[in-house]
Amino acid sequence: GFQIQGAANRVGWAFGIGLDRLAMALFRIPDIRLFWSEDHRFLSQFEGIADDLTSVVEFKAYSKYPPCYKDVTFWVPNCYNENDFYEVVRSVAGDLAEEVKLIDNFCHSKTGRTSHCYRINYRSMDRTLTNKEVNELQIELRNQIETQLGGELR
Repeated sequence: GFQIQGAANRVGWAFGIGLDRLAMALFRIPDIRLFWSEDHRFLSQFEGIADDLTSVVEFKAYSKYPPCYKDVTFWVPNCYNENDFYEVVRSVAGDLAEEVKLIDNFCHSKTGRTSHCYRINYRSMDRTLTNKEVNELQIELRNQIETQLGGELR
């Protein structure tokens, strides 16, 4: 290659702008390596973009630190509003609650009572959370479910 052409000891620069660099600028993507990621948090931000090129989506950063999943299950009170539960989670965990998902909705056939099980994904943007931190958040959340929502923990 370079030795045959007499350029073995020369240094050169290549300039150009490829589609990947153009997309980085357009969507404000900070690292070119994200294009080869299979992380759904990255890929899902750009789903359907080819169908609507009039709206430009700006990349939203996500945490590189590991998640910690915790479940909480409780009998819901009669006048239960799911948005109230999400608000309690936010008041207890703030931005450390990355996602809250209802994973089970059970109605007892004899009593008619309804039970919900939620999975909470705790994750920090700037550090790995300790088990102690997450357990303290979960204990406080369980207390608030009883006191603020009137739920009965299972």
